[in-house]
Amino acid sequence: MKALINATIYDFHTYREGCFVLFDDLIRQIGDMSDYKPGDYDEIDCQGRLVMPGLVNGHTHIYSTLSRGRTGPFAPTNFVELLEQRWWNFDRNLTLSDVYHSGIVAAVDSVRHGITTIIDHNASGAIIGSLAQLQQAVVKDVGLRGVFCFETSDRFDVDSAIRENHSFAANQPKEDTAALFGLHASFTLSDDTLTNVAAHRGATPIHIHVAESAQDQELAMERHHMRVVPRLASFGLLSKDALLAHCIHTTDEELDLIAKHQSVIAVNVTSNMNNGVGLPDIRRFRNHGIDVIIGNDGISHNIAGEYLSLYFAMHEQARSPLGFAFDELIDLIDTTYAYASRRLGVKLGRLESGFAADLMLIPYDPPTPINSANAMGHMMFGLFRSFQPDDVFVAGRQVLSHGQVTPTVQFSYRRARDLAASLWDRVAKEESS
Repeated sequence: MKALINATIYDFHTYREGCFVLFDDLIRQIGDMSDYKPGDYDEIDCQGRLVMPGLVNGHTHIYSTLSRGRTGPFAPTNFVELLEQRWWNFDRNLTLSDVYHSGIVAAVDSVRHGITTIIDHNASGAIIGSLAQLQQAVVKDVGLRGVFCFETSDRFDVDSAIRENHSFAANQPKEDTAALFGLHASFTLSDDTLTNVAAHRGATPIHIHVAESAQDQELAMERHHMRVVPRLASFGLLSKDALLAHCIHTTDEELDLIAKHQSVIAVNVTSNMNNGVGLPDIRRFRNHGIDVIIGNDGISHNIAGEYLSLYFAMHEQARSPLGFAFDELIDLIDTTYAYASRRLGVKLGRLESGFAADLMLIPYDPPTPINSANAMGHMMFGLFRSFQPDDVFVAGRQVLSHGQVTPTVQFSYRRARDLAASLWDRVAKEESS
């Protein structure tokens, strides 16, 4: 049993000073230091640090990690060309070793920014065994929780992609690893592929990009004479907890379908701004009764920074500083925790007895008064701009100590640079051929 002492805690709802926290894999007790009775505990003094629950990235692409800094031919005139020129020639060159080391880098950079659960959407030229490589890197070696899938697409061998999703989902215990059934997007999925997926996904919810750009809808109408969401519904692919990323270019009728099936939308505003595809209308989603969670589409490994982008982008969208409130952002953060909790079968996101001991200790010396009424303001205009905990625990196991991972993991992290150089060479040869 571990004991955090002299702790100041904040979980987006409760702010409390002078506390102790007893935990093993779960939080067992929280109380005032005046009531603390020393015992056979591994004590950690939290003086000068804030204790928070680990964060969740609700939609990311670990495979993009080894692309950081790479340049190449890039002059897209539409969204599909953007994917072709930037991502599709990259992901199809990823080997299983590349996938593993992408997972190491993503997990290390994530935990260094307080993320303890990752919901990933993988694509790689190596399909069979790719999800096991991610699980090995993210969950077993770095020690985080992960929800994984392979994005089935007609760009890949469809049978292999379906088999990878199905076999991974069939063999996962809950708590540290779970599965979704990955699909890329409507415009890379034929009717035959969707029929095949529907026949094999079982009870596993899908994870798919939906209407990220207007072109997704245009191609759906041109090829299938229906919009994206009704098309998915027609194949029986909308269900409770189906995870639909983006949904920027959706109609009220489509949102009604999403709500009817209790599917979930993952918003990724920084990526949307980077790609110039528009912004999600989050209030409209929520007014339709849809659960909305926060991801970042793989653009970084700092989800706290995504909270800032989302908050400011919604103000710009509304043309008003009242366009999105702290309470609305906290509701999305809560919903993200709740979604990950359902998929993994654990209770995440609160500093309360019975919740998973996914905790971080982050240095913070507030320069102005802080209390329960203004703690979120300290997050948004202070901590979230440089969010780097020095100690992180997942299920009570320390996975980051004084800002460092284990030497073995750090060795694998450094090995990724050599693999990235080789990968870039393969991609460059393909681009020049």
